[in-house]
Amino acid sequence: MQKLLRGLQHFQTKIFGSHRELFERLSQGQAPEALFITCSDSRINPNMLTNTQPGELLILRNAGNIIPPYGAVQGGEAATVEFAVAGLGVEDIIVCGHTHCGAMKSLLDPPGRRDYPALTQWLAHAESTHRVVREKYADREAASLLSVTIQENVLAQMENLRTHPVIASGLSQNKLKLHGWVYKIETGEVFGYDPVHCRFDELTEKRQICSPPSRNFQAADI
Repeated sequence: MQKLLRGLQHFQTKIFGSHRELFERLSQGQAPEALFITCSDSRINPNMLTNTQPGELLILRNAGNIIPPYGAVQGGEAATVEFAVAGLGVEDIIVCGHTHCGAMKSLLDPPGRRDYPALTQWLAHAESTHRVVREKYADREAASLLSVTIQENVLAQMENLRTHPVIASGLSQNKLKLHGWVYKIETGEVFGYDPVHCRFDELTEKRQICSPPSRNFQAADI
């Protein structure tokens, strides 16, 4: 906690002053460029990853970057998605998974319901991922299986997003684009889903990929 308090003091005395104009402008409202949906894992920093400033990303985080289908649960995910599109006019939505994801490990090897009842219930919203992986990649070994699970889960959550009325409407009018990413922690690489070639390819400034996802996808290790 002392480290956090020292960091807070550093922000107030060293950083805020040099960005005062930015924060004054942000106090009048926000206009983020994208909704960034990612895992709550402490190793993921969306602003560092995308080199963005406060106000440029609306960030939604939870265990496993999961978006339940519309109406499946009355939670913050649906409200945030709705506000991002209908309220803030966001035109791009990114679902970003990551390597070494603990939630996806738990999906493959569930912890005891007695010790983790809330996590067990939450991961039920990724059951389609679990079933696809179990039936499609039965021959994979553990490390490879986790890699393909992470990728398949990004696609599954993109499909869940499409069940939300505000997303369906935006997509039908070509006002909205969905992007599926996987961040590789150990190398800093980010892979985007390419629906034409049905695979995740490394993203660059010149290579920007959006979808709808194709279920002809066959995951390779990342």
